[in-house]
Amino acid sequence: MAFRMSEQAYLVLLALAEEPRHGYGIVQAVTAMSDDRVRLGAGTLYGILDRLVEAGYTEASGEVVVDGRLRRYYRLNPDGMAALAAETARLTDLASLARRVLAARPSSRPALGSA
Repeated sequence: MAFRMSEQAYLVLLALAEEPRHGYGIVQAVTAMSDDRVRLGAGTLYGILDRLVEAGYTEASGEVVVDGRLRRYYRLNPDGMAALAAETARLTDLASLARRVLAARPSSRPALGSA
């Protein structure tokens, strides 16, 4: 089954492209990158990480015990970097298409559904 790239998964990959991070570090990075628009709960985050590991895009890169709690670090691997680059290109193309369509729309034409 092909990996489905959600906005949340894309942001997790983007956070890991900067540096290896543990779960809470990923949550903080995603929140900051999205200007507080995307907030990941633990269940959502670890579900995404499990799918990213299964897809071969990320891997555990070590564990550290801090204050008696285990922190598992994840890193982006070359396949993950390629997937991130491909998704970024796809989103860029989609945004370019949207700009062209919106720019070509006459401002005097009523919007769909208007009377």
